Amino acid sequence: MQTLFLKCLYPKPNNSTFLCFFSSLSSLSHSRTSNPSLSNFLIETLAFSEPRAVSISDRFASRKSLEKPHSVVQFLRQFGLSDVQIQPSVRLYPKILSSDIEKTLKPKLQFFKDLGLTGPELGKFISKHSSVVHDSLEKKCIPCIDMIRKTLVDDKNNQDLIRVPQRSNWVFSKPELKLKRSIAFLESCGIVGSQLSMLLRTKPWLFFLPEPALWNNISRVLDMGFSVDSRMLVHAVYTVCGISGETLSRKFEMLRSFGFSKDECMGMFWKAPRLLRTSEDKLKFGIDFFLNDVKLERDVLVSNPSCLMFSMEKRVIPRYRVLQVIKSKRLLQKGRDQVLFAYFVCRKRSF
Repeated sequence: MQTLFLKCLYPKPNNSTFLCFFSSLSSLSHSRTSNPSLSNFLIETLAFSEPRAVSISDRFASRKSLEKPHSVVQFLRQFGLSDVQIQPSVRLYPKILSSDIEKTLKPKLQFFKDLGLTGPELGKFISKHSSVVHDSLEKKCIPCIDMIRKTLVDDKNNQDLIRVPQRSNWVFSKPELKLKRSIAFLESCGIVGSQLSMLLRTKPWLFFLPEPALWNNISRVLDMGFSVDSRMLVHAVYTVCGISGETLSRKFEMLRSFGFSKDECMGMFWKAPRLLRTSEDKLKFGIDFFLNDVKLERDVLVSNPSCLMFSMEKRVIPRYRVLQVIKSKRLLQKGRDQVLFAYFVCRKRSF
């Protein structure tokens, strides 16, 4: 949780960029580098292949001294990064080899460490987002953290997740402006307080979408019948933003295949928006089990769709077997489906 802002600011790299880069490596395998000393350093120190070492070293002016690259690698090692993590850091952002340790690397890595990133976590982050070392702390990182802190402060359980002093004099940068606008827009839709905090924790990238894309996601949810004053709105946004429209439609069709009407399908979604984040296989197995083995009526599932998100192996099936044993000894009172169903939804201690 301490790394929430990192997920916001630095999404996963675009694989297409890497594919374009690697597609050119074969043509470099037999070429000569203009910087053989650096190329050899990368091969011998970080186990780069020759083509990749050539590609990286050619981005730097020819130099005889390897003092800067050597000191950078040593510093990263001392900070806890392994060679396995340093290699992709250099591959993704070669300029890191020429970074000033005291003015650039040390302040940034210490900053991330103070946020709670240590050891393997810090190395994993830098290996995927090494360009972060040249981002401005004052204009980008800290302002965004402040904004996130202010958003999470309403959720008492999250007040201490990001331990950065409050600051009010930072100049807004583009990432912070986008975050601020997204928060304001979501609040205007009724997603406030702990709901906003939940969405920020689980879908941080959502806050950095272009405004039309964010509005489109919210519109999809409102068109499905959710209102801005519904407590389920945020959960619906969480679901709709996490799966494609095609997948959403396919899961609705799967529900229809079991005999649920269109209105019943929407009713299930309104009551448990996260239901449609459940895998199709699990939904099929759960519906089939409740309808054909437990012999529940469909309206019970329509009224209690959250049961389809329970673990079948660890909860539903073991409890069903216990009930069958009790029933065989005639110790289970006969009752309506809702009474039988209560044994599946009650807490473990109550069961």
